[in-house]
Amino acid sequence: MQLAVKSGTFETDLTRDRRDTAQDPDRSLGRVVSCDGSRATIASTVAGIARLGPESWTVGRMISINLGRTRIVGLVYEMSAVNAVWDEGADNAIHVQVELLGEVTESADGRTSFQSGISTYPPIGAVAHRIRAGDLALVHDLGTRKAVAIGTLTQDPSIPATICIDDMLARHFALVGTTGVGKSSAVSLLLRRAVAARPRLRVLILDPHNEYASAFPDRALAIDAEALDLPFWMFKLEEFAEVVFRGRAAFEEENDILREVVLGARERYRSGTARNAMRDLNSTLLKRPLDVGLGRREEGTTTAGDMPTPYRIVDAIAIIDEFIGLHEKRWPHASLRSLKVRLETLHNDPRYQFMFARANMMETMAPVLSQIFRLPHHGRPITVFQLGGLPSEVVDAVASVLARLSFDLAWASQGTYEILLLCEEAHRYVPADPALGFQPTRQAIARIAKEGRKYGAYLGVVTQRPGELDPTILSQCSTIFAMRLANEVDQQIIRSAISDASASTLKFLSSVGNREAIAFGEGVATTMRMRFAELAPHELPSMDVVTGADGRREPGLDDMVRRMRG
Repeated sequence: MQLAVKSGTFETDLTRDRRDTAQDPDRSLGRVVSCDGSRATIASTVAGIARLGPESWTVGRMISINLGRTRIVGLVYEMSAVNAVWDEGADNAIHVQVELLGEVTESADGRTSFQSGISTYPPIGAVAHRIRAGDLALVHDLGTRKAVAIGTLTQDPSIPATICIDDMLARHFALVGTTGVGKSSAVSLLLRRAVAARPRLRVLILDPHNEYASAFPDRALAIDAEALDLPFWMFKLEEFAEVVFRGRAAFEEENDILREVVLGARERYRSGTARNAMRDLNSTLLKRPLDVGLGRREEGTTTAGDMPTPYRIVDAIAIIDEFIGLHEKRWPHASLRSLKVRLETLHNDPRYQFMFARANMMETMAPVLSQIFRLPHHGRPITVFQLGGLPSEVVDAVASVLARLSFDLAWASQGTYEILLLCEEAHRYVPADPALGFQPTRQAIARIAKEGRKYGAYLGVVTQRPGELDPTILSQCSTIFAMRLANEVDQQIIRSAISDASASTLKFLSSVGNREAIAFGEGVATTMRMRFAELAPHELPSMDVVTGADGRREPGLDDMVRRMRG
């Protein structure tokens, strides 16, 4: 059988695909004995073991119910024997539960089309068949939308599994699955297809396990702690406080001190002389009321201390010393000295050199944005941001900065630069419990999810625990690839995100194979059980690369020492 796409409709060679009375009678699998509007029960018989095989009834496969020029497409989700005792010497009656998905309609000139939903329900006694290959392809046809193949259908490997990259990106996407099912390989495949289909797309991967650099040797730039330049002055006050206080909640007094110190350092950097800066500090900073603290700004507002303009840590420390030396005791000396020690320790800590070593060699954000977001990309539109080598207490703040810059850059370019932020282990940044995680990171990612589409900022969410992910973030992802999930809570989260018309498909979430997924949402034609294409060895993430008999690659001693120091 040959398939062709014309005007979004498959044309089939009916002379080779049409069933007639001369065909094998086993192609008729049974007859409808009940129908409740969304599901139907089909009565059939199964002979002894010798008759069982690939043509028999199988859970998870699509079938069709023949109504003449209309064929109803259904999904088998449950089977049971009518009698409790199996008779090996005779036919055994079975009941097959089918969910009704849609209709294939055949016009007078032989053209066929598929539509979701049922307009004509099967009568009692209607004949059920194995679905035609042409009908199966038609069910998953994207029509006039641009289709990109990412694998094959599980039911028929000869039929490609296709998605619409434009819809998948514009409305955000998620990929979920337990450890070891091939999530990272699937992500690598999707990103390769995305950058090939969207030349303007830049991809920023938040990679907590440092595994994606090897997946894009020809398309990506990997940035680790040693190669990174992310000046501390680009951090908002909340983000910088997260670094200064090492992840613990700062006291209100500490927030206020840090806010004034940073603002004074920015003013001093702009003024150029310590005398002018000190005069401005005395006349404005020390005399104004403290009505807005670091943690008390209204959401969506920006204070002067948040503006991404350079300043120097030495100026910040000098201002603290000046506060200590004032006759008027504005702040407790213990709090001032504690903040000074923290800033000096950070500045001298080799693990934080990506924030301080070359920070004041840059007076604008341009070189930072150029490196991180590949502007211009020079053939490498993907940035793998390796978070695994950063101190654990700074990861949330760095993720917040990157997410915020992703949105701001897309907004500033008015869609000229399209930015995809891919969050691996996303439940770490936007957990379901609002009391957990880092609030600025949650806000930055949520802003992309809610507003990014208008400006060309897209979000990709990857997690093995969707039950621990903020449900509002998952609800913004209109295309979901659900791989094997063993946890019942995680399965229920995904079931709640899928339409009732194909909910039975998710009964198989706990048993799909490696590299298999159930894809649903805006990026696919209809809910699709598929297997991702296999990547070449050099395109696999590092944790999937097989280099020896035991499947593991030994890192060099220098690599291990660097990881231990990180």
